[in-house]
Amino acid sequence: MTEASFQQVMVVYTIFMKSDCYNPQRSRTLGPAGKLPSGGSGCGGSQSLAIRVLKSAGWMVLAAAIAAPAAEAKHIRPDLPWREQLVRILGTTLNQDQNPVGVVAEIVVTFVKRNDRRGIEITFDTEPGRFSYTSQAAVLLAIDRTARAAHLESDSWSVFVAVPSPGVTVYGESLSAMVGITVVALAKGDFIPSDRVITGTVTRDGRIGTVGGVPLKVEAAHEAHMHRVLVPEEQHIADGDWQTPFLMQVSAVGTVSEAYKALTGQPLQGDDHGDSLGQ
Repeated sequence: MTEASFQQVMVVYTIFMKSDCYNPQRSRTLGPAGKLPSGGSGCGGSQSLAIRVLKSAGWMVLAAAIAAPAAEAKHIRPDLPWREQLVRILGTTLNQDQNPVGVVAEIVVTFVKRNDRRGIEITFDTEPGRFSYTSQAAVLLAIDRTARAAHLESDSWSVFVAVPSPGVTVYGESLSAMVGITVVALAKGDFIPSDRVITGTVTRDGRIGTVGGVPLKVEAAHEAHMHRVLVPEEQHIADGDWQTPFLMQVSAVGTVSEAYKALTGQPLQGDDHGDSLGQ
């Protein structure tokens, strides 16, 4: 499947609930510019947004399913191998004076290797924290593009992404490279140290895409005692000139392969470096 075909494919989603909540009127079809569906249902209880990516005949279909409660949605069969890692992400927000500041947040990424090949499944938990629709879409692309850059087949993967902090909503796209690289690292048995992080997106040609607010994010990472921050090679025009904090390593990276090597210490392409998760 080519990236061009992905960009043109119709995005189809269906809302599935338990039998007493399912609403067939909420099933619809969106074009390439459409947004992902809302996680709310009016049925009560916590929920998760699960995205299944099916690849067939050059098409990618996104079927989104809402499952309640979230704990049930994240149920992992005990016979399936899985890995999980808590990683940090960088962002920006407004302080009490309505001035932009950098922030460091944490997310939990869980990887499961299934026994089938029905397509990659990505679940965004909506509790304790949640992800905006823009963040969900960017993460979906980053996982797919990083897996392809690593020459890995992802159609047997189930991925769960959660914000462990109550009431926190993650906005924007700049977390997507970190999530995409983390998922592939879990698939390959590699590990990202907790003091390393990247801000950026993953482009269709496997490069690290430009994001804004880099100076604020680097300063926040420094205050959180992180030692290495990866930033896009191409600087955002709004960021201007800035200085690297003392005793911090800030590296500009151009490709997802470079970023993967810097974060894990291992090459993106090649054999698994940890224990195999089976077929």
